[in-house]
Order: sequence, then C-alpha cells, then structure tokens
Amino acid sequence: MELVWSVLWWVYALVFLILFLSATVHHPLGLRKHYISILLRLFAFGQERVERKRSLRSRNEIDEPDSSFEDQDIPLISSEHPRALGIKDDIKGFKLDHVLEYISAGMAVVIEDDVTKSFEPEELPAWNLLSRTNNRAYEFVSFRLTICWVVGFLIRYFLFFPLRIVILILGTVLFWICMLAVGLLPNGSAKRWLNEKLLVFCFDFIAGSLSLVATFHNEEYAPKNGIAVANHTSPIDSMVLATHNCYDMVGQKQDGFLKIFMTALSRASTHIWFERSDAKDRSLVVKRLKEHACNSVLPPILIYPEGVCVNNTTVVQFKKGAFEIGCVIHPIAIRFDARFGDPFWWQDKFFHYVLYMMTSWAIVCNVWYLPPMTRNPGESAIAFANRVKAKIAHQGGMIDLSWDGFLKTNPVKEEWKKRQQEEFAKHLQVKDELKITESVKEKEE
Repeated sequence: MELVWSVLWWVYALVFLILFLSATVHHPLGLRKHYISILLRLFAFGQERVERKRSLRSRNEIDEPDSSFEDQDIPLISSEHPRALGIKDDIKGFKLDHVLEYISAGMAVVIEDDVTKSFEPEELPAWNLLSRTNNRAYEFVSFRLTICWVVGFLIRYFLFFPLRIVILILGTVLFWICMLAVGLLPNGSAKRWLNEKLLVFCFDFIAGSLSLVATFHNEEYAPKNGIAVANHTSPIDSMVLATHNCYDMVGQKQDGFLKIFMTALSRASTHIWFERSDAKDRSLVVKRLKEHACNSVLPPILIYPEGVCVNNTTVVQFKKGAFEIGCVIHPIAIRFDARFGDPFWWQDKFFHYVLYMMTSWAIVCNVWYLPPMTRNPGESAIAFANRVKAKIAHQGGMIDLSWDGFLKTNPVKEEWKKRQQEEFAKHLQVKDELKITESVKEKEE
C-alpha cells in the first residue's frame, strides 16, 4: 500500500511540475494532444464494436423510415418572418381555412422545437465510452468493450478526478494570490502588463484541471482592445479564451464558486459585473462599457451577447447593447468537441456541473478569431448584431437562430404576438375596403 501511495505522489508531483512549466512559458508540451490521439483510437475501437452489434440486430429488424418536418414543406413562423407562407395577397374577406397555415406552422414549431433543442445536451453520433451519453448500454456490447469501459471509469474517477480537484484548488489559490498582488500595484502600464501575464498564466494552470486542449486559429485577429464578442456555451468559455489572451469581462453577478473568481478578477482590472434584474444596473453597464471600449490602453472587454449558455450546436439571438456603442467588434467563434466531454451548462447545481466536467475525458475545443467588423452607415444595431452572429455561426459550423435564448424560461414577448396578429389581419382585408379607407384619408388630408 505504501508503494501505491508513493507512486501516486510522484505522478502528482510530475503533473504539477509539467503544468507549472507549461503555463509559465505559455507553450504546450504536446502531452495533452498525445492523450487525445489515444482517446480517438479508443473511441474508434468502441464504435467498431457497437456498429458490429448494430449490424447483427438490423438483420432481424426492419427499420421504419423516420419522418421529420425538416423533409416537408411546412411554413415556419419566426420573429423575423411573422407571415405564414400559405397566406395569399389577393384574398377577399375572412374564411375559416385561412388559419390552417398558421395552425400547421404552430404544430411544426411545437414538434420541431429549435429553441428547446438548443438547451439540451448534444447527442453524439458515436459512443465515447461515457455511460452518460447515448445511454443504450453500449458498455455491455462485448467483453473487451466492457473491460475498456470499466478501466476508463476507474481512471476517470479514481486517478483523474482527485488529481484534477487538487489542481483546481491549487490553481484557485494561486489565482487569488496573483490577482491580489496585482491589485496592490498603482494603476499604470506596469500593472496592466503584470495583469496580462499573470491572468494568462493562472488560467492556463487551472485549465489543467479539465485537461483542456484548445486550438486557436487566425491569431493575427486576436483583439488587443475594444469589444470582443463570442458565442456562449459554458462558464469556462472565459477561461478558454483567457489561456491565450487577456480580457476584461462583462457578466451577470454570481454566487458560490464563480463569485471567488469574479472577486479576484475585480481586484486586478476593470471588469464589469451587473445584476440583470436591476434596470438601473443595466443602464450603468452600457455607460461603463462604452467608456472601457473607447480606452485604447485597457484590455479588450469580452461579451457574450446571447446572455445564456447554448448547447454548442446553435447560436441564438444577440442582444443589441454591445452593438449600439459604435466601436469595432472583434468576433470570436468557439466550438467544443463533445466526444471528449460536453461543457454545456444544463445542470441545476454548479457543483454537479463541475463534477460532470472533471469526470469527463477532456475538454477539447477550437477557437477562431475573425476579422474585426464595424457598423455600416445606416445599419441598425440589431442588423449589425445579426451580421456578426451569422459570421460566428458560419465559422463554428453552428445553426444560426433568430430566437431569443431567454424563451427557454420566459414567455413570448407581447410585441411578437402582436406582429403575428397584425400580419395576419393585414392580408385579410378586402381590396375594396382598402381603397375606400385610402380615399377617406386623402379627403381628410
């Protein structure tokens, strides 16, 4: 037993040393990428066994073709397209069958609910040896696959998990000490330089607790100041981006574990935290945001315009606040590889989320820095936000949705309902009545 503890101690000490050196020089040693390549070969072996079992079953079963509304020409109504496709312009008067297209569109939206699907954990096309995904008892398909799953379970829960907890605790303590030290310095270029170096170092070290493997593309577009906007999947999005570049952040005030990081960050730089339910607080945020973005000596400020965490497959409506300021926008697209671990935050308790993350294989993602974008003359803030959102969704290979992400918890806005009603009523007016109304207006003028 003493030999086992001695071996574990030396393994842990070696891991700490590697993480510390990697974070210090800010140059990955390639060990995590080798680990990912081993996992990919293991997943390929498991998928081969699963497909073999499926082929045996398919010989005795007849699969019925799945019917989906996506394959049919069903009119879908959205906030940007309030009119059902079946409503014609030349109708005269109201008939009961005029509502059928709206009923069809409503039923299609209920069945093919894009909003709800965007807030559910991503379903993987292949099994990744985690019983939490594609839970169809794949671990019992074959004896060798069962052995691989059991060994993987023991490694994740009894080797990786304790090690990652220790790394997280040490990294958090180190983060607090560094940010406190930076906060004691007077404002100036030296403080900003030290904050940039220590922030990247600390987050790079803490990222080791999740076995993070992040690949950054188009580094020449990495923001140096101004406003950076990114799609939002999880609370670790900021950590992922901060392992490569220094940011000041804007976000909702949190309690618990996240509050520790927010308090430490506020000691070292000009981060902006607000209470979303307080209208006065939100108005002050816009003012502070504009002042920060226009100051070229401050780090870029990082914003998630969606306002909610989305499941890594879609990008929902961007709030227009950051796009009304008139500054240059630096878009960033983040796409996680859910095969190794799904970072989407859907759990009720943050502790459950952390446990879920730290017992996954790893967190793997790609980050794309996109060319800076500016608001065109005469372009509204909403149109500009949609244009930036479309660029991010296209680069990340995600679906671009126009729906507000807060629809998952809040009822539909009354103004949206009114738009549907006005559009429907407009196409039910008789042409003769329209002419009479127009002539009356002309006489009055």
